[in-house]
Amino acid sequence: MLLELHVRNLALVEEVWLEFSDGLTVLTGETGAGKTVLVGALQLLLGERADTTLVRSGADEALIEGRFLIDGEERLVRRRISAEGRSRCTIDDEMATVGALSELLGGIVDLHGQHEHQALLSVSRHAEYFDRFIGDSALDALAVYRQTYAERQAAVAELAALEDALADRDRRIDYLRFQIADIDAVSARVGEDAEIEFALPRMRHGDRLTSAASAAWSALEGDEAAAARLGEALGGLHRAAGLDPTLDGIASELEDAVTSVDGIASRLRDYAESVEHDPRALETAEDRLAALTALKKKYGDTLESVLAIRDAASLELEQLGEGTQALRRAEELLGERDTALREAGSALAEIRSASTSAFEHALTDAARDLAFSDARFVVQLQDLPAGSWTSDGPQRVEFLFSSSAGDTPRPLAKIASGGEISRVMLALKDVLGHADHTPVLVFDEVDAGIGGATAIAVGRRLASLADTHQVLVVTHLAQVAAFAAQQVVVEKDSTEGRSVTVARPVGSDERIAEIARMLSGGTTATGLEHARELLAMAASA
Repeated sequence: MLLELHVRNLALVEEVWLEFSDGLTVLTGETGAGKTVLVGALQLLLGERADTTLVRSGADEALIEGRFLIDGEERLVRRRISAEGRSRCTIDDEMATVGALSELLGGIVDLHGQHEHQALLSVSRHAEYFDRFIGDSALDALAVYRQTYAERQAAVAELAALEDALADRDRRIDYLRFQIADIDAVSARVGEDAEIEFALPRMRHGDRLTSAASAAWSALEGDEAAAARLGEALGGLHRAAGLDPTLDGIASELEDAVTSVDGIASRLRDYAESVEHDPRALETAEDRLAALTALKKKYGDTLESVLAIRDAASLELEQLGEGTQALRRAEELLGERDTALREAGSALAEIRSASTSAFEHALTDAARDLAFSDARFVVQLQDLPAGSWTSDGPQRVEFLFSSSAGDTPRPLAKIASGGEISRVMLALKDVLGHADHTPVLVFDEVDAGIGGATAIAVGRRLASLADTHQVLVVTHLAQVAAFAAQQVVVEKDSTEGRSVTVARPVGSDERIAEIARMLSGGTTATGLEHARELLAMAASA
């Protein structure tokens, strides 16, 4: 729901803060006071196109902020419109696009009185609303239909894929066979390239490595080598063993060094003997690595991915070999899914057809209470060709309406008058209130061209709708305003010689005075008494 609206420097509005309650809120005031500006502010939060003429004269920018409760969480949306024409949006103080605003609030606020933001004017929504009006029987049948529809779509896609594959089957088989043979010719195994790359330096530099290891070994071993000299030193220390603990400690360290040098010398000898000097083996390894590298360039970044491609090619080759059988099975499956979809579509269409009369009567009765004495609603069910069925069913569902006797019912989108549109929407919302989950409904011009008992009927219906929605209404009729839980008066004020729009909630005596003004243009004793009577009537309705 809408919790709070802040508007600054928009058209005639210098600054307005409004808090909203649930239920029915009406905006009232003299013509031209600026009520529509506040509705326009909501439209801007919903993604309406903005231009520089909306910025109040002399201001750098216009600001519109809305605080909403969405799925139990408060969300703050903000839109700034600069005098230079730039528009900036934020959601919870993070930058956003106008499209993101529209996406966030499009399912929260439904604004009637203009063609924008009217979900019920979209023919694509009519089937949904009609099925919800019918209830569980239609919704259950629709669920079955959609399941079979999805299964049939999957069968169509599978058959199309098989047909595409088989259309170029021979060429594909030849390519797959070449691909498998090309990979198999190398007989690669995962990790083989890394092993060769690790071994190549030793194979390429065998002479230098052997020479270095042998020289180091010779320096450590032999009569005059380091190991022998260390042994002589250790022998000399052993002859003085036990005479001084300090010298014994040094001798122990030297003994460890001798042991270490002997181990290193042994490892150097083994290393020198292990290094290969075979040019043919080096050539074979380099050729093998080149073959593996070429394979990776053709089929994948790693040998693992190359072998995975080989396995996939083998599987596809096997499937293509069974292509004729697979195609026949796919055709049979599609036939079964077609039959199931026809049955589900027929069941859904039958339920809808049986309910059109009740829906039409409910809508017509609601419209006639709203100053459409000759109103007529028609639910048009147009059977679609089998290949054109959608996830909404085998029919195109559209609501048609005529307001005058003898007129042919027309699509709702072709209703010209803003007031007519709002009242038709109100009738639909009233009938479909249990099915419509849009939390905030805004009605502008809902009372155009009506009065008296019809205005009371409009007010009563708006109040009834407010039992399940937050409803905001711009109205000139006291009969409508009397049913509100909250009344906001919008009026012009003069500040430093300039007219500005101000808005404030009223209650008690101020509200009685505003209702009296709406009834008679003033606050005479008679007008005030009539206002009290009207409010009392609305409260008891």
